[in-house]
Amino acid sequence: MSEMQARFAVLGESAGSDAAEALARHVREAHDRELCRINVFDFAARYGLKEERAIAAFLHASRLGLFDLSWNLLCPGCGGVLDANATLKSVKKDEYLCALCAAGYEPTLDEMVEVSFTVNPRVRRVAGHDPHSLPLLEYYRQMYWSSGLDLPPDFHSYYEQTLLDSVEIPAGERAILSLQLPKEFVIVFDAVTHGAQFIDVQGEPVRERQELSVVFNKVRAPTGKTVMRPGPLRLTLENRTDQRVLPTVAIAGHHLHSMLEKRKRFLTAKQLLTNQTFRDIYRTDTLDVDQRLKITSLTFLFTDLKGSTSMYERVGDLAAYDLVKAHFEVLNEVVAQGMGAVVKTIGDAVMATFPSPDRGLAAALRMREEMRRLNSARASEDLTLKIGIHEGPCLAVMLNERLDYFGQTVNIAARVQGLAMTRAIFATRPIVEHAGAARVLSEAGVKPMRQACSLRGITENVPVYEIP
Repeated sequence: MSEMQARFAVLGESAGSDAAEALARHVREAHDRELCRINVFDFAARYGLKEERAIAAFLHASRLGLFDLSWNLLCPGCGGVLDANATLKSVKKDEYLCALCAAGYEPTLDEMVEVSFTVNPRVRRVAGHDPHSLPLLEYYRQMYWSSGLDLPPDFHSYYEQTLLDSVEIPAGERAILSLQLPKEFVIVFDAVTHGAQFIDVQGEPVRERQELSVVFNKVRAPTGKTVMRPGPLRLTLENRTDQRVLPTVAIAGHHLHSMLEKRKRFLTAKQLLTNQTFRDIYRTDTLDVDQRLKITSLTFLFTDLKGSTSMYERVGDLAAYDLVKAHFEVLNEVVAQGMGAVVKTIGDAVMATFPSPDRGLAAALRMREEMRRLNSARASEDLTLKIGIHEGPCLAVMLNERLDYFGQTVNIAARVQGLAMTRAIFATRPIVEHAGAARVLSEAGVKPMRQACSLRGITENVPVYEIP
């Protein structure tokens, strides 16, 4: 057995034999481009795996050195990769600029940071490991566009319909293109340096040749714009970097925009941070102590055991400890199955996160049902779980060498849990009014009831609902 076969065998023990075999088969049979920046959801659909199992498999495979995990900063406008990092610790800029869209974006972990996986070169070497050997359009396809862009199957021929010209320019050299400018909005763009020059072509056609020079360098100068007339153009492109550049001259019309508008789901940093397998594997190797990364929407669920102190007195320390341990095991399983993650436990209390309100609410309902079963198996009512749930923006931080969250959303979620005194779940308006969560409630046959209450230490008005 080779070293790689041995690693895939180990992967089968942690991720399951079917998931490990799917990854091994993908490595053996997939096209080079299909092993570069893999979209986990596409992979799961292709091999008939549940998405959470596919995510767990790639995470374990990355830990074993079979795949490399990448955190890619995306432009929400065009879907281009603005920066690629081996660790989330490298995401420290206050703003990322997209020259193609001529816009700047503050990084958030929701839809701006894509998590993708590329096969490790020791397992199989693919063209993407040496991106500067890729043909021009293949570089755009594999290196610039993210896995969240639903590119057409005939990408090369489709994209070429937008091109007026393109060229590969070696380091330190220049190229001169002669072309006819149509009466369209034209973009000169290089996917290597992310440099761009906009040409607004308007007015009456001219016969005399127009001149334009564009310089590509590592400084990434601000996007330029010029107005020109339809007609002949002599375009001088100069490469002042130490690597090749791949400028294209394209019409920014309906054809290009329709391609950029077609999106598909991709694994986001937010989804990964709230994944239990990721937290278990990577633990402290996520953020730097001084990092504060924004998440625009995260669902927080807090639980606590009612009357746990009296339970210790009633059944004794050993029996109570076994009960509390069993309750933690049940909650951990429910959270993980709901694609959530346990952030921390405090005494008998649990703080967990979920990527969306529907997943958080479904987990809360299942927690309550599992506690009923646990009590029924013991013919007692010792375990009464108090649950509160809220959704909103927050900051991802490192606290006490652990990935944690900070902000008013966290405070409100904790206070909402404090309102619960029975098995009823307390949730805020963003939870119960979420479309997916409303379906979860409807399927469960329960109707939330608005409660007139105030949250201790929270000055703002927060509508709270009881879910019986």
